[in-house]
Amino acid sequence: MREVRVELGERSYPILIGTGLLARSGSLFKEHGVKGRILTVTNPTVAQWYLTPLLGSLAEAGYQAETVLIPDGEEYKSLEQAGRIYDKLVDGEYDRKSVLVALGGGVIGDLTGFAAATYMRGIRYIQIPTTLLAQVDSSIGGKTAVNHPKGKNLIGAFYQPNLVISDVGTFRTLPEREFSSGMVEVIKHGMILDPDYFEKLEHEAQAIKARDPEIMAEIVAGSCRIKAAVVQEDERETGRRAILNFGHTIGHALESITGYQRFKHGEAVALGILAALKIALRNKILDDAALYPKAAAMFESLGLPTKLPAGISCEGIMALLYLDKKVEYGKIRWILPKSLGQVLISSKIPPETVKDTLSELGGV
Repeated sequence: MREVRVELGERSYPILIGTGLLARSGSLFKEHGVKGRILTVTNPTVAQWYLTPLLGSLAEAGYQAETVLIPDGEEYKSLEQAGRIYDKLVDGEYDRKSVLVALGGGVIGDLTGFAAATYMRGIRYIQIPTTLLAQVDSSIGGKTAVNHPKGKNLIGAFYQPNLVISDVGTFRTLPEREFSSGMVEVIKHGMILDPDYFEKLEHEAQAIKARDPEIMAEIVAGSCRIKAAVVQEDERETGRRAILNFGHTIGHALESITGYQRFKHGEAVALGILAALKIALRNKILDDAALYPKAAAMFESLGLPTKLPAGISCEGIMALLYLDKKVEYGKIRWILPKSLGQVLISSKIPPETVKDTLSELGGV
């Protein structure tokens, strides 16, 4: 088992990474001092695989645990579904010593964290992410949120978990699209901060595709270390942490304009990364023209899109960009690559450049 710590003073917590950890959750909770009644939040898809071993492990360790099921899908990361969690907590007379457990992907993790941040002004919560994307990204750093019809994650709070348990054995049940979507965040970490890590991903491409448990534990730990270092430096995204949004500005707009139905999160971010590379090349911020085809080839090898689907409106995307959380004083803050492993934040990109880039990627 590997351990990565997120060092945030009294809000510090460990990320435990390995195989077979989910079935050991009860003993791991005990080892890390978890006390109180537990309410597990998950969805039916994850529940069919992992709810029984989790609840069995918790019961064996002496915990009292109940469950609330949220429908599966990004469209259910909403205030309405958060209300269902609140109802369960209130009706069950859960107090401030209770613990929420998020068992699932990013939607479940964000939604559960948001409920934990706001119920009785804050109760403890634990992340047990079951997707690659959640293990390397959304379960780390305390970003919790629900979506608004006009934008993703517009309603939320920074609220750190108390513990993260990442069992890479859960990858065996991930559909191919879900796994590939998660790899986008892994690739992103190498592109923005660690060229050696990026090269390792290229070198281990076959083992990664085969979901080799040892390699995947190493990859997850590597991404967790990269993200933890950034979060420790800038917990509330007032500066450096914004670089983790590389590819997300256009990615979030694509998710929103398609009603969160067309793209997996990572698929949209992959297109956002390619757009950011093109924008950086157009503005002579990025000199390495080879980085774009290299990224596109990596995405294509994973079955990810490299062009916008037919009918996506450039004007529609542009309108949504200005609702993004990264907009400051009416200007979009772009995270753009200078080279492999180095990015900058710029608010000086002309809208015409963005429109031309979207059109080049297939927008109308």
